[in-house]
Amino acid sequence: MLTGLVLINIAASFIHLRADLTAEKRYTLSAPTRKMLANLDEQVSITVFLDGDMPASFKKLRNSTQDLLSELKDYGKANIRFKFEKAGQGLSDSSKAYFLDSIARLGVKPYTINAQVKEGEGEEQRQVVPGALIACNGRATAVDLLSGQSSGLDEGSINRVEATLEYKFASAIQKVTTDSVQVIGYLLGNGEIFSDRIKDLIDNNIRKKYGFAFFHIDSFPAIPKVFNALIINKPIKKFTDDQKLKIDQYVMNGGKVMWMIDNLYAEMDSLQRVQNEFIAFDRALNLEDLLFKYGVRINLDLVQDLNCDKNPSVVGTAGGKPQIQLLPWPYFPLVSSNNNNPISKNLDYVLTQFPNSIDTMVKAAGIKKTVLLTTSDASRILSSPAKVAWNSIQNAEDIKTFTKSYIPVAVLLEGKFSSLYTNRVTASIKDALDAAHATFKAHNESDNKMIVISDGDIATNFVTQNEGALAMGMNPYTKYKYANGEFVMNSLEYLVDNSGILETRGKDFTLRLLDKKKLETEKTTWQLIAIVFPLLLVLLFGILYQVLRKRKYQR
Repeated sequence: MLTGLVLINIAASFIHLRADLTAEKRYTLSAPTRKMLANLDEQVSITVFLDGDMPASFKKLRNSTQDLLSELKDYGKANIRFKFEKAGQGLSDSSKAYFLDSIARLGVKPYTINAQVKEGEGEEQRQVVPGALIACNGRATAVDLLSGQSSGLDEGSINRVEATLEYKFASAIQKVTTDSVQVIGYLLGNGEIFSDRIKDLIDNNIRKKYGFAFFHIDSFPAIPKVFNALIINKPIKKFTDDQKLKIDQYVMNGGKVMWMIDNLYAEMDSLQRVQNEFIAFDRALNLEDLLFKYGVRINLDLVQDLNCDKNPSVVGTAGGKPQIQLLPWPYFPLVSSNNNNPISKNLDYVLTQFPNSIDTMVKAAGIKKTVLLTTSDASRILSSPAKVAWNSIQNAEDIKTFTKSYIPVAVLLEGKFSSLYTNRVTASIKDALDAAHATFKAHNESDNKMIVISDGDIATNFVTQNEGALAMGMNPYTKYKYANGEFVMNSLEYLVDNSGILETRGKDFTLRLLDKKKLETEKTTWQLIAIVFPLLLVLLFGILYQVLRKRKYQR
């Protein structure tokens, strides 16, 4: 028996087996991940920087990561190797600082924590790097295990992190083992943002994962098919029919589009130049009919939400100097998802600036509409002409007007789109198509998809004098980083990636917490059950044993 137990334990150290008994199958790898791992023909090395003395929340994250990687190794066999180590272990101070800086440049942010040195002694500050380095055949990428979660590591956020672990590692493995990449185009020609305000979007996000190029819409007779997806980011000039035709036929030929549109002119610069308020006006972009045909309408209004970001505001003067305080700014709603779509599920709030509402009740045959981001249940809509003022909420009565709930600001459209120009092919349109050596398409031959966002600033970053370009969604005053970057990149991946890896973000990790109220009221009962019942059980067993023993020997 002893020999058998020893052999079983030795075998258990090499063979990883477990049964997933959870209702949502949270510990079962998705089919796309298993398929990718089975097709690996090169060895992937994974180094996770979660080791040593850490708080309980990081230890829980470490254990969950180790379980996942063991599961990945079961399917990837010898092509998956992983290890855990402390970041910079064994390096000199200067080499460790260089290493941590390199990891930070790859997108993994070190955390400073307070850890107890020894029992009974004080605490010291230590750095924890909640990330991993994935390498294969000379290519490497990093995984930030906490990306998309800006809040503290409470039970809820840890649960959301665990739900996205499979996606993060599977996506990183796919990235370092894939030789070809999808190409993203950024449309220019109608005043789209072309400055340091998209530096984080382009340099720190898109170019790290995709091919990328700027594209002036008037430079070619048609949008090149080399672009797997097209970004239209905050245009401010009217689109001509010729430009709209190019976009329309790009969509009809299977091109994916990510629209980020501000229908009303409303900018913080305007508020700072004038005295406390201004009127937001229509940009007249001439895109209403095109988007209407595809199934949505971006309304001419502004959305406000009591769940919002903070901006500095003058609250008084002292000694002749203005007193500035960070106050909630309802024109900057913090939006989130209320469904299970993998693009926006398990994400922190996404920061918006002067968004418009989106009407999804527009009829479009065969088009499936999924709302990706909405406001909270304490919102309101300011119809055009909308006045933007610092003191838009002046009393309690104003707060009572926030009666709208879950106003859509980002929508996913899927299906076979129909062309705006069906039965409207004029001589000029025919000439434009002839110049592009193309034939007119009235609808998609297969299912297509696009994403419409009613905020042109959702993918922009603030630029400060001291730090330069910040990350997308980072408040320059509080330095709090919202999940804008993750949302934008998830959106692009959903549009262009057909592997299905992104679907793993939609896994449902149910957080089953104890009922705190019931726990408080029944605390004594369960303590007695936990302490007295085992003692009674032992005592009962002892009495029964003695009775049986006595009977046996009496006979």
